[in-house]
Amino acid sequence: MGKQPAAPAGTNPPPRTPTPAILYLVATPIGNLEDITLRALRVLREARWVACEDTRRTAALLSHHGITARLVSYHEHNERQRTQELIASLERGESVALVTDAGTPLVSDPGFRLVSACIERGIRVVPLPGASALLAALAASGMPCDEILFAGFLPARRGERRRALERLRAEPRTLVLFEAPHRLAASLADAAEILGDRRAAVGRELTKLYEEFRRGRLTDLASYFSATPARGEITLVIAAPEGGAPSSSEGSPGEPHEVPLADRVAELMRDEALPRNAALKRAARERGLTRREAYRRLFADKN
Repeated sequence: MGKQPAAPAGTNPPPRTPTPAILYLVATPIGNLEDITLRALRVLREARWVACEDTRRTAALLSHHGITARLVSYHEHNERQRTQELIASLERGESVALVTDAGTPLVSDPGFRLVSACIERGIRVVPLPGASALLAALAASGMPCDEILFAGFLPARRGERRRALERLRAEPRTLVLFEAPHRLAASLADAAEILGDRRAAVGRELTKLYEEFRRGRLTDLASYFSATPARGEITLVIAAPEGGAPSSSEGSPGEPHEVPLADRVAELMRDEALPRNAALKRAARERGLTRREAYRRLFADKN
């Protein structure tokens, strides 16, 4: 092709159309820094921005792999503001890589708001698979993996936790949950009482130096971790009920039934002085709902 003619003197060149940008969802190691893909390393090098929960932690990962990147914090406390800023960058043609402190973004971590905003605006979202505590624990648990239910974190308060377990009582699939180490023994004891003494596996510090798997019945695991407090990141896998799921109507004597979502939101606003949005987020998390689904249910309840 010949040379393009120069624009006439005194005229402005046509405006440049921004290059379509991409939001990359990049899985990062859950412990061992070698557990990251070559593709992830390339994307982290090339992205205009790397949005991360803890800039210091992500900086250490990138430094380990010889990567220099522009980091911007993105966590639950600034998610709303940062989403608008990152959308503006993407619309200027600046690609963004979203990472979490460990594992796959959005799995019990921030990012849903940003992904939803990108989809609404027609911005391409590209997932880069990689490390996941959920899948690592499940694969090594010894439990059936063909059908599972991931329930995230159980509520911290005992009453709420027991209500959440009651809702899972009739679930016929293998359950996978995250738990804080200081609540593990209590959660195992509650699970044994409400779900029955099922087979289970506790994965601790996965991929790290002190990785541990402990398998057995829920009562045995509760007893062990009561005497030997756990440390580090915990993933709990619970087998489906043997001989079929019990009816949820068979609940333990005196166990409260699930309250309507609107009532639970009002309860959190009253008892814990939470703003409405924070109360809805908590109630949605307790029930394993996305915020969008929680809003839909609230609207349906009101009508």
